[in-house]
Amino acid sequence: MEVLHPRCAGLDVHKETVVACVRIVSGGEVSRAVRTFETTTVGLIELAEWLEASGCTHVAMEATGVYWKPVWQVLAGGGFELVLANASHVKNVPGRKTDVNDAMWIADLVACGLIKASFVPEQEIQELQGLLRTRKQLVREKASHVQRLQKTLEEPNIKLESVLSDVMGRSGRAMIQALIAGETDPAKLAALAHPKVRAPQARLREALRGRVKRHRRFLLDLHLQQIDALEAGIAAIDREVDAGLASFRDAVKQLSIPGVSELSAQVILSEIGTDMSRFATAAHLRSWAGLCPRNDESPTGQARGLKAHGKRRSTRLRMGAPWLKATLVQCGWAAARTKATYLNAQFVRLRTRRGPKKAVCAVAASILTAAYHMLKDGTFYEDLGAAHFDRRRPAAQARRLVKRLADLGFSVELKLPVAAS
Repeated sequence: MEVLHPRCAGLDVHKETVVACVRIVSGGEVSRAVRTFETTTVGLIELAEWLEASGCTHVAMEATGVYWKPVWQVLAGGGFELVLANASHVKNVPGRKTDVNDAMWIADLVACGLIKASFVPEQEIQELQGLLRTRKQLVREKASHVQRLQKTLEEPNIKLESVLSDVMGRSGRAMIQALIAGETDPAKLAALAHPKVRAPQARLREALRGRVKRHRRFLLDLHLQQIDALEAGIAAIDREVDAGLASFRDAVKQLSIPGVSELSAQVILSEIGTDMSRFATAAHLRSWAGLCPRNDESPTGQARGLKAHGKRRSTRLRMGAPWLKATLVQCGWAAARTKATYLNAQFVRLRTRRGPKKAVCAVAASILTAAYHMLKDGTFYEDLGAAHFDRRRPAAQARRLVKRLADLGFSVELKLPVAAS
């Protein structure tokens, strides 16, 4: 096999050690040298110096948890062409598996150019990504504490969730704080409701009639403190993100798509960056995000002497970027509820024959496709309108409407409009 990179290295990264294999081709002969380094800063600097002294031009490593990131950051300043490999793409053949063998296998693959580099965003995007991922985790933790607080209220038969749309809103928080302070009179608790609360006072009083004992007041206070602390952390992250958005603010405004809020636009940018040249086409980006069906098909009939094509065993979405996919699906649901838009029409059109889950995934893929072209071409979103599919195939739309009228018992005769003289 042709050798593209005569001086390269493969790294097998672990939590405490890095096994490095330098592969050098000289005069038709292949020589390998293997050394193990610690993952401390001093050890990684020694690794960079050894690779530089060996004349390596390309260095490849597996994406192992978060352990590859400090190795990448140290080697990024050494003038190497770094390649981050998906672990599932560089699996070794079955046999004896050791750290040395893994490093040698990665070095052999990168020497022949057989490793497809994974997407690694620039440092500013990585910092924004870390902040927004942490924010998502804090939001999930807050939701968990809110659910625990609601459970604690249900145990003494306090039915706040049945009368208030938001238990942690102004009225709900005031009532919970009064319960923590020891107030048990349902009338006094109901009087704390905001005037805009739709539930009548009589229903509020019945919902607040319960037996809240001391240990439950303690739990309510504990959960409320946790929720307040998480809200403060989320607010601090929002301020930090806003301060780091100086060079990306225009790109965030550019992603003005139905269903995509400002926060969602920030998350999308933090996951894919602003340079779309990393992805050859929008289809490559959708595949990387995991918003396209996996390729799972049985052998073709030709192999068995038949004319039939192979059977598709699964159409489930392939594995991809989980943080990006979750955000895009949320945007897809929001876009599906936005009336008189192309995305809403697409969702309604696909829901009838594919189901709501597959329909919303298609809408999410359309949002990502639009974001790709907008960031690549510097354009803004232009909605095609809810009638786009009807305009595209008017004959099919006419047949569908005639069939519906026929099903209702009507006889319809279609006539072309008379051209104006």
